[in-house]
Amino acid sequence: MSSVSLQITSSVALLRLENVAKMNAFTVAMLDDLERHLTGIERDTDIRAAIVTGEGEKAFCTGADINAWGSLSPAEFARHWVRDGHRIFDRLARLSKPTIAALNGHAFGGGLELAAACDLRVMTPRATLALPEARVGIVPGWSGTQRLTRLIPEPMVKEMALFGRRISSERALQCGFAAGVADDALALALEIAGEVADLSPRATEIAKGMIHAAVGEDRDASIEALGAAAIAATADRIEGVAAFQEKRKPDFEGR
Repeated sequence: MSSVSLQITSSVALLRLENVAKMNAFTVAMLDDLERHLTGIERDTDIRAAIVTGEGEKAFCTGADINAWGSLSPAEFARHWVRDGHRIFDRLARLSKPTIAALNGHAFGGGLELAAACDLRVMTPRATLALPEARVGIVPGWSGTQRLTRLIPEPMVKEMALFGRRISSERALQCGFAAGVADDALALALEIAGEVADLSPRATEIAKGMIHAAVGEDRDASIEALGAAAIAATADRIEGVAAFQEKRKPDFEGR
């Protein structure tokens, strides 16, 4: 049965796509699993970093299982399949904790979009990237034409989406999409995630929000979250809450 499993070890959450028979292609159940796990990871203050990888050695994720969406009506396809996947991938991108995609194999379509939603990516030498949607008469729907184009050169996105070509791990490393290439991508990801334990979790969270605001990734929420964090630390906020609870006029001192 296909699923997304969650394992937490030494403050690192490991999300693993488990649908080897279909090269870890997403099903509806897998999207639901991923969303549920992301909610739990966000709320667990003991988790410092999260890694996403795939089961097996051939594929990280080859996108969406065509059996999950092939029979949907145009309205269902747009309203539910595309929007639901987009919402869940956005949730991953906006996770407050640092995230790493360990590409143990090929990342095609939704798999590449999943990797793009992470903060950092590492790959095996044999892994390749592709946007093959045009081969089945559709277009990228989970941010392949949007978020991905902010991460790699536009001509490279067009090379995949318009010409059906694959990008090697070497080229992904050269353009900065991949932070490293290793025979064991997961081991490298775990090593990098372990380094996060020595950093301030609040500092990395705020820095991530500032960077996202700069590049337009959830800009409005990032700016308001940063503002809310700043105001929450003030004496005025404490006084305001106390005055409301005590049903009196607040005495703000601007501190």
